[in-house]
Amino acid sequence: MKMWMIRHAETEYNKQRRYQGRLDLPISEKGRRSLAPSGEPVSRVYVSTLRRTAQTARILFPEAQLIEVPGLEEMDFGRFDGHTSEELESDPAYQEWIDSWCTTAIPGGESRQQFSERIVRAMTKLIEQAASAGEEKLVIVAHGGTIMSALETLGRPAREYYEWLPGNAEGYELEILLPLTAPPQCHVVRNLSFCNATE
Repeated sequence: MKMWMIRHAETEYNKQRRYQGRLDLPISEKGRRSLAPSGEPVSRVYVSTLRRTAQTARILFPEAQLIEVPGLEEMDFGRFDGHTSEELESDPAYQEWIDSWCTTAIPGGESRQQFSERIVRAMTKLIEQAASAGEEKLVIVAHGGTIMSALETLGRPAREYYEWLPGNAEGYELEILLPLTAPPQCHVVRNLSFCNATE
């Protein structure tokens, strides 16, 4: 079974390098202009509950049914959301988080482990449902952190967390081995990019 995992198009906070996490921001005008219909015949696309994923999916796959999946949302950056790293330099909690390689719990947010467990749980359920239904392709439009966290555990060949980060409107095509293992194994077939070369 094939799986596409795609990161949403650019937002203004992406451009400004602000943490946006669970903030429900739209894609920017530049993000919209960077996209065009993929031309792929896809009947359904799974998105997070944050609108930037649905907005991206609607442009890439205009004929597809969009299905929201609670649990696929970006990491909850708590009180860091809405700020740049420069604005947080004097925050001791932020420095502690950075010193931990961004693994400890964020005030009002998630730890890396909590985030990873949430994402892997949601992804495993999606993959199991698609395999059970005999689907040939599973298409997911989500977030950079969602993709990194899922593939750090499920992706093959193995990579470190940050090595899985795709650019906006980019991602991966993966082959999911059947019958499913626990956890599922997702082998990279190729990188995907849906950005217009003119942007």
